[in-house]
Formats: sequence, C-alpha cells, structure tokens
Amino acid sequence: MHSKQEKIANFNPSDVGQLGNNIFGLPFTEEESDIILFPVPWEVTTSYASGTAKGPDAIMEASYQVDLYDLDFPDTWKKGIYMLDNPAHWNDSSFSNRLKAKNVIEHLSEGGEPENNPRIVEALHDVNNASIQLNQWVYEETSRWLKQGKKVGLVGGDHSTPLGYMKALGEQYGSFGILQIDAHADLRNAYEGFTYSHASIMFNALQLPAVEKLVQVGIRDICEEEVNYINTHAEKVATFYDQAIKRRQFEGATWKSICEDIIAQLPKNVYISFDIDGLDPKLCPSTGTPVPGGFELEQINYLLVLLKQSGKHIIGFDLNEVAPGESEMDAIVGARVLFKLCGVL
Repeated sequence: MHSKQEKIANFNPSDVGQLGNNIFGLPFTEEESDIILFPVPWEVTTSYASGTAKGPDAIMEASYQVDLYDLDFPDTWKKGIYMLDNPAHWNDSSFSNRLKAKNVIEHLSEGGEPENNPRIVEALHDVNNASIQLNQWVYEETSRWLKQGKKVGLVGGDHSTPLGYMKALGEQYGSFGILQIDAHADLRNAYEGFTYSHASIMFNALQLPAVEKLVQVGIRDICEEEVNYINTHAEKVATFYDQAIKRRQFEGATWKSICEDIIAQLPKNVYISFDIDGLDPKLCPSTGTPVPGGFELEQINYLLVLLKQSGKHIIGFDLNEVAPGESEMDAIVGARVLFKLCGVL
C-alpha cells in the first residue's frame, strides 16, 4: 500500500487520465484527500429543463480530460481530491419526486389552485417532505467530513442541494458570507409552493443564523418579489446585477475594480455558491434555465483568484445546475470550473 507522498512521487500529472482512478484521474483515496467532493443528484423542483441530476456523473466523466496544471494553483492535484460515489437512492428519489413536482407545476401553469385539488396538495406535501429529508442527509454527511478536517465541495444537482451543507458550515465556522455566481437571485419564498425550491435557495440560506452576508454576482433574470427583498435587506444582501456590471465596463471601469468592490462586501469567511448559469449560456447550453448575458469563464476565474489573494478564508463551495445535453460543453466546462474551485479551496 503506497502512502500519499509515494503516490505523488510516482504519479505523472502530464499523462493521460486513468479511468480506473477517481475524479481528474487522481490516485488518492478519500482518507488521503484534503478535498472531498460530495455529489447530490437532485433536481426535483427544476421548473424548466431537466438533467441537472446527471451533472455529477457527467462532470466525473469529463474530468479525465482536464489537464492538472493550473497556472494560478499549480499544486492543486497534490492536495488530494476525491469524489464520493453517486448516491443511487437519492437519484431514485429525485426521479420519483420530480414527477410529482411536474404535476404541481403543470397544475399551476394552467391556472389551477393547489388547495382545491387533493392530488396536488398531496404531491406538494410529498415533495416538501422529501426535500427536508435530503437537506438533513446532506447536513449529516457533510458535517461528518468537516469534523474529520476535510474541505468539502458539493456537486449538484439543482441549486436547492447545498442548504444542509451551509448549515453544517455554520456549526463549523460560526459565521460566513456567501459569494453567489448566478443568473438568478434565488430569493423567492417557497416558489411554486415548494419550500426548498431551487429558486428559493438563497432565501432559505439567509434564514440560517450563520449567514451574515450574501453577495450576488451576474444576476440578470429576476422578479419583483426578489428586487423588493434585495432593496429591503441591504444590510444582508449586495447584488451586482449583470446589467450594472456591463454598463460600468462600457463606461470605462475595469473588471479588476468591479471584482474588488465585490470582494469588499464579503466577510472573512466565504462560501462560494456557483450556479453554472452565471456563465454565458454558450458555455452551459443545457443548464436548467439558461439566460442570455453572463460571464466568460476567465472572468470568474479572475474574480476567484482575487478573492483568494485578498486573504479571505474560503470555507467551502458548491457547483450546481450542470446538465449534460446534446453538446458535451456543459460537462467540459463544469469539470474545469470544479478543478478551479478545488484550487481556490
């Protein structure tokens, strides 16, 4: 049995990715790895296109083609990165509850009132109850890894998946801020009747006592309810709308100066919540709700590097809404985003 240091000495990071190894073709066990990647194949409340539950598997497959030398963080692979097995029982639960949620969404889109239809009431109850169970499982499992001294990256699934992990981080670190990269604000209260909707993740996160600040970047698809929430919670939420960012750049502001303004809003401890649809949709064409606009990947990489250089303490991350489709681009980009996030962590 080789030690971790022996594996590092004998591993050739320039060689072809070994399919028999774990993510990115790395040879480490979960015990040896500093970073544990936690897959959550869940997309029950996705309200447009589906497929994000397949994100973790697609990223794993694409990861073997990622070259392991990162110009910003060249020793990332040596830390040890390990992705846990995809939990089949939650994948099955996602599929069955997704069908129930779809019935609710169709009922609402046809102008129906849920309380007047016992079948819809029952479906709403089942979906909300399943989401509670998922959140508790995520909380317990991520807590276990954090207590072992591991860093954890959660890989969804839709954007509802990290709530339990955020709760666990709060117990570990006391308080933290969230840097949210996203096309959507996700500040709706129980969207479509689903308490733990993917469109409600940041509303729910802000109910956690440990979350002291939410800093949103790239928001460009938003409803009046969310704008009102942002405007009335200025002490807790700072939103950098995509339109405002672009207009500042049109008028001569540098991306560096904008990134510095973003980072200045964050407290010492920072959790990164990366919805892939924050990027230009040409980079994630199959994501659940693509929106025109957004960022090039290198813009976000630059923001993350400046964040790291600022001295902030990065305590964890999630990567969500990667959905494989006809194009392989979603998984290719998702795998590279994931490797960069591991470097930042």
